[in-house]
Amino acid sequence: DGGCSGGCGFWGLSAEPPFCPLTSAGWFRRLLQKPKQSSIHASSSSHSTTSHSLSSSPSSFSSSSSAWSSSSSSSTSTAQPSRPAPVDISSSSSARWAKSYDVCICHSEVDLEFVEELVSYLESQPQSLRCFLQLRDSVAGSAVMTELCEAVQNSHCWVMLITPSFLQDPWCRYQMHQALAEAPMANGRTIPVLKDIDRKDYPRELRNLYYIYVALKENSFRQIRDTVLRYLEELCRSSTSGMQ
Repeated sequence: DGGCSGGCGFWGLSAEPPFCPLTSAGWFRRLLQKPKQSSIHASSSSHSTTSHSLSSSPSSFSSSSSAWSSSSSSSTSTAQPSRPAPVDISSSSSARWAKSYDVCICHSEVDLEFVEELVSYLESQPQSLRCFLQLRDSVAGSAVMTELCEAVQNSHCWVMLITPSFLQDPWCRYQMHQALAEAPMANGRTIPVLKDIDRKDYPRELRNLYYIYVALKENSFRQIRDTVLRYLEELCRSSTSGMQ
């Protein structure tokens, strides 16, 4: 039949027996459906693999997160700094007693009233800090230069009360230079205290040292006390560890 031969001629199969167009259409449909099924299967397989990968990912993340948490917890517990053991700076074996004074107050005579209040505060502390006050503790008849040098050498710390009068007093500057020569490193022994001067007038020789600025008298006295005690505690702690 013409319909059949026309269909067969389209496929280049005229040498073979004729066949029904319906059968040809069914075969053609199956031919077209095969790659679709294969594609669907591959897509399904790929989706399954991806799903498996995604479903296993949270587990992996959870494990990683748990490990990080454990590591973080471990590092936190080991990173906590230990506080230094308390030191009794007043014990009979304390390195504090190696010098006659705990602190020498370097000041101008114009600032004597403020200095006397500071000395009274420091000496009334439970630690009974020993202060060198030039007009009170200098030996009568001795040379001023000798007294100033010995005051520096016989004291653990030196408070420099830097005021306009201090900057204009050659003896104050001399004692400041003696203290810096005794301890050129910033190790807490030299304690600059600024009062009634601008920061721009802070002595150039002391600019590698932090200073205490007198705004409220009580607060500055407390800061000076704490600084002296901190140095004495560190001195005694180092001395004790060196003997062990």
